[in-house]
Amino acid sequence: MKLSERLSAAQDRNQPDGNNVAVLEPPRPAVVPPSQDGGVRHLPAPQAPATPTYDAGAQQVPTSPKVDVFAAMKDRAATALFERMGSRFNDAAVTEQELRATAKEELTRIIDAEQVPLSPEERTRLVRDVADDVLGYGPLQRLLDDPAVTEIMVNRMDQIYVERKGKLTLTESRFSSEEHLRKVIERIVSKVGRRIDESSPLVDARLEDGSRVNAVIPPLAVGGSSLTIRKFSKTPLTVRNLIDFGTLTPEMAELLNACVKAKLNIIVSGGTGTGKTTLLNVLSSFLPSDERIVTIEDAVELQIQQQHVVRLESRPPNTEGKGEVTIRELLRNSLRMRPDRIVVGEVRGGESLDMLQAMNTGHDGSLSTVHSNSPRDAVARLETLVLMAGMDLPLRAIREQIASAVNLIVQISRLRDGSRRITHVTEVQGMEGDIVTLQDAFVFDYSAGVDANGRFLGKPVATGIRPRFIDRFEDLGIHVSPSVFAGPQNPASPPPGR
Repeated sequence: MKLSERLSAAQDRNQPDGNNVAVLEPPRPAVVPPSQDGGVRHLPAPQAPATPTYDAGAQQVPTSPKVDVFAAMKDRAATALFERMGSRFNDAAVTEQELRATAKEELTRIIDAEQVPLSPEERTRLVRDVADDVLGYGPLQRLLDDPAVTEIMVNRMDQIYVERKGKLTLTESRFSSEEHLRKVIERIVSKVGRRIDESSPLVDARLEDGSRVNAVIPPLAVGGSSLTIRKFSKTPLTVRNLIDFGTLTPEMAELLNACVKAKLNIIVSGGTGTGKTTLLNVLSSFLPSDERIVTIEDAVELQIQQQHVVRLESRPPNTEGKGEVTIRELLRNSLRMRPDRIVVGEVRGGESLDMLQAMNTGHDGSLSTVHSNSPRDAVARLETLVLMAGMDLPLRAIREQIASAVNLIVQISRLRDGSRRITHVTEVQGMEGDIVTLQDAFVFDYSAGVDANGRFLGKPVATGIRPRFIDRFEDLGIHVSPSVFAGPQNPASPPPGR
């Protein structure tokens, strides 16, 4: 055939005609053939569309190509479980353990009625997933039950990070949709009387065990709803646990125990996620059992072990913008409740002025936390917070209040190896001119270096300087071993202050 004839034939083949028309058909749903061997029927792997998206408000977010073959069965099982259990889900007389056990029995019957062949592992997974969705917090439940996980961070419905031993890792857990994530968030906040919607798109809440929860939804969270959970141990950490972790030393624990019993006013200082609340819980364990303790928090997190405790929690405004009760109002009210000790979860505003005034008017032995990176920064931070009270006080008056009210600042930090260590135990000695004077009793020894795994080998060591408040210990009959303040033993570097 000549070249011209071959070109002409090729053009004829490319021309659309009745028998050669390119038609774009939508993909047909996959048909699952019946299993011949009694095994599990699996859907064939679908071809991902060119631009896979799901509707997350106005934001389009790519979906995961992975298809959950149990999704339809999980939905049917959950619906059937709600129909069978009915009002038992809201029965206050039924404990959480009894409700979960009953639900699992009903789920087993529902799955048996489906008559779908499942392996034992798949059956266990299906029961667990449905129980977590109906009774728990969906894919987060297993992470909450994992004692090694200290923090859960949901960036969007298909991206969940966790913290283990101070290190962040991406998990394989996923929410099925943005709506699924929103339901879990609403379930958490509704249990503590909070709300989250377009008019109030961010909220601070807590779980039943006191774990701290923060949630942000669109339009503030652009990539989809975000959820952060800072877990608290189901069994409160003790001072022995902190010594074993290397957070503090036995000598430091002896000093802090004496300081709490001597009714010194103590501020725990540290950055976000450094363990301030955990340390405050440990300090509160030193409180005498025969004293009346009043705790004041934004969301109840403290795990006070004593019996005579009154817990106060602030309240956000309602949908009409009314009914708010602030930390400052609770702190003022607590002074009328005959407290022996006042424990403020954290000062972050004008309530710091009321706290300092309480410390200066006979309510010794108060405990609180503040966000700052060093003891000196903690003093400056308290000055700033007092100015937020709007009283227009002169700076020197504020510093005098701080110097006379606060006795001890305990600085805790999260080091780059992920460990949390007390880096300073600092006495507030008073005023010199216009400056609040501080004196370290313990400092962390960074000079010891790190091991092969990058973990710091150092520990908090005594500076060798005896704090002034030791005289107060002697007046109260509280004994502290002289070895607590023994300075460095290296003769080449004599202890400071000698």
